[in-house]
Parts: sequence; C-alpha cells; structure tokens
Amino acid sequence: MRTNKAFEILLVLFIILLIIPSAALSGNESYKTLFQPLPDRVDNPENPLNRDKILLGKMLFIDARLSKSGFFSCNSCHNLTTGGVDNLPTSIGHAWHSGPRNAPTVYNAAIHTTQFWDGRAKDVEEQAQGPVLNPGEMASSKELVLERINTIPEYVSLFKKAFPESKDPITYENVAKAIAAFERTLMTPSRFDRYLKGDKKALTSDEMKGLNIVVKKGCVACHRGPALGGNSFQKFDYGDDMGRYEVTKNEADRKVFKVASWRNVALTYPYFHDGKVWNLDEAVRIMGEKQLNTKLTDEEVHYIVIFLNSLTGEMKRIDLPVLPPSTQNTPHPDRN
Repeated sequence: MRTNKAFEILLVLFIILLIIPSAALSGNESYKTLFQPLPDRVDNPENPLNRDKILLGKMLFIDARLSKSGFFSCNSCHNLTTGGVDNLPTSIGHAWHSGPRNAPTVYNAAIHTTQFWDGRAKDVEEQAQGPVLNPGEMASSKELVLERINTIPEYVSLFKKAFPESKDPITYENVAKAIAAFERTLMTPSRFDRYLKGDKKALTSDEMKGLNIVVKKGCVACHRGPALGGNSFQKFDYGDDMGRYEVTKNEADRKVFKVASWRNVALTYPYFHDGKVWNLDEAVRIMGEKQLNTKLTDEEVHYIVIFLNSLTGEMKRIDLPVLPPSTQNTPHPDRN
C-alpha cells in the first residue's frame, strides 16, 4: 500500500516536471491537467436532487432539534457564515464534550472522494448520519429524531414532497439524504476557477508566483483536482492521532489522513486534524518540512499564502428558512 502511494506521488511529480516548461509557454494553460473548476453542484444518482429536498435539507441542517439537547445543529460545527467551520481547535458537543479532531468545512465537501479525516464515510449522505448519533456531538438517536419530525406537520408534508416516490418518506436515511442534498449545492467558486476557465487576468502576478511555487515544489502531488485536495490519503507524521489506522487497523494506515482541501483555507483555521496551528504561514512551513522534506524560504511561504488566499470562494447567499414550531407531542430537549 505504501509502495503504491509512493509510486503515485512520483508519477505526479514526473508529470509536473513535464508541465512546468509548457505552462510557461502557454500562459499556464497546462495547469488545467492538475486542477479543474468547481461544478455548480454535485449530483448523486442514489440521491437525486430536487428543490423540495434541498430546502428540507437546509432546514434540517440548522435545526437543533435533531440533537438530544435541542441545542446543537449541523451548523454548530459547520457554520455557513464562517467558511463552513466553527474556527475551534476541536468542536464542542453534547454536555460540552470536546471532540477529538478539528471539524472540516462543509463547503465543497461533496466533491471529496471520502468524508472525515479518516475517510470512514464514503460520501456526504453517509457522513450526515454520524454526528447526529455520536454521543459526544449531537447525542441523539434515530428513534428520537424520527419522533420529533413526525410530530411536526410541516416537516411531514415536506418529506412527502422531497421523496415523492417513497411510501414511507420519513426515515433516518432520508433525513441524512436531505441534509446531503443541501450540502451538494454548497460550492464556492473563486477567481482561481475563472483562471482555469480561461481568464488569464483572474489572478494577480503575486498569486501566479504562488501557484508556480506550489506546482514546482510538488504540493500538487496531493493538492490537486477540483477541491485541490480531498481526493487521497497521505501519511502525516504530526501529533499522536493514529488517523485512518483507527478505522482499518492496517499498520500501513498509522498516521494516515485524508488530504485537506485548499478551498477557502484562509477561512478554515485553525489547521490540521488537531486544530493546533492558527497561522496559515506556519501551516505552510510545517507541510513543507513534513510532507516535502523541504524548508521553504520566507519568500516562498509569502507567495504560497497569497495564492491560497485566491482560493477563498464566493459564498452564495443563503436565506435562513423559518423553522416549523414544535407541537405538544414533540419530545422536549434533554440536556442529560
């Protein structure tokens, strides 16, 4: 497994060496082989999107009644107003429990090949089922979630519209599917996407310097594709967390983590799986030393960070819906 990963990185670096000279001659058009623009949304044949499902998902994403205490929602850790994260080292959950890892951003997460730092969920549909039931996060149960939803007539009606082909639309799996449908629309295109689509003036000269450096240094062996990351696993010998090993129990996966996306990275501090690095410059230096075995110069770090800031995307306006009120039959919040 480790041999295959090493071969993959060497192959990408070889391609990069071929790309750099041609890129210099063609206005960096060849960089499009490494990066792709974000789609408008990410479809899933197993969870077809429709307007009612997306609206329902948005409502459930911000509705704290999915949690046992009635206090925590998906938006608590993946705040849509702050880059899709909570800007905490690790998130606060039920009974003020502090989680073991930093919360990744929800923006553009649907284009990642797996979810969570350890890749234990294959997609956002599977990911959305986890935190609601996690005793250290929302601490709910499938039964409690469904009981609360079934006692709110507006939700019952909306589930029927969102899942018109289902005889029993209110299921826990459909709760997650609705949330995931909303998340699949959370794409944040940036000026970098305009550059990839042919606008050579979309990036400044300093941002282009940073782009050239990350390509030349080999950062794009891992940070590539439409998310500039999120599509591979790599060993990151940093901290005590065993990473993907906790899922697979494969010795080769010790301290292996999903590669983080560079999209909106200027907003998603603090950094890394433990959330202990607050400064983007410092994070870049650490990655240079740990992953590239290179001590980046101050100038290189400066221009890399300038380029990374160009990846801050356009957050679409999200109008918060008015949530339907609970009824006399809706189970009350439980803080215990």
